[in-house]
Amino acid sequence: MIIEMARVDTPIGPLLLAVREGSLCAVEFDGAQARLRRTLSRRFPGVELRSGEDPSGFASRLRAYFDGDLSALESISVDPGGTPFQAKVWKELRRIPTGSAVSYRDLAGMIGAPKAVRAVGLANGANPVPIVIPCHRVIGADGGLMGYGGGLERKRWLLAHEGARGLRHSDSGTESLNLF
Repeated sequence: MIIEMARVDTPIGPLLLAVREGSLCAVEFDGAQARLRRTLSRRFPGVELRSGEDPSGFASRLRAYFDGDLSALESISVDPGGTPFQAKVWKELRRIPTGSAVSYRDLAGMIGAPKAVRAVGLANGANPVPIVIPCHRVIGADGGLMGYGGGLERKRWLLAHEGARGLRHSDSGTESLNLF
């Protein structure tokens, strides 16, 4: 089995893409190439990793997204793996419209598991295909920006890039999205 890897320079730093059989199976922020290789080797024993310019055209689509074509990622095929619960969460994340954000509690309700807020948060944090599976669109119940694997600065940038309403700064230095 062969996985093609490509690097895409973006306004939030370089991204590393991993594409297998026409599906995006991982996106990692720069600086984590060794971790990405380990993760792919565990998930796909015996995999051969090759460098590619634009595997399945996904590097071009990511560039288009960062250049302002916010719908460029919608049709990218993903293969994130994961447990059935994680897959359910990740599928629902792709249904959150660009420019919107939901709370972890809302996301739990959207998948029919309203008491599984913590599990939803863990699944969100385990997302191997950030940006394309838009885990950055999930915020705290109070509208605050909660953790993001790429860091809160990147999450803030992505939400602003997508035109999320009400991004504001408070005097305390915390930020929240006033979406309601």
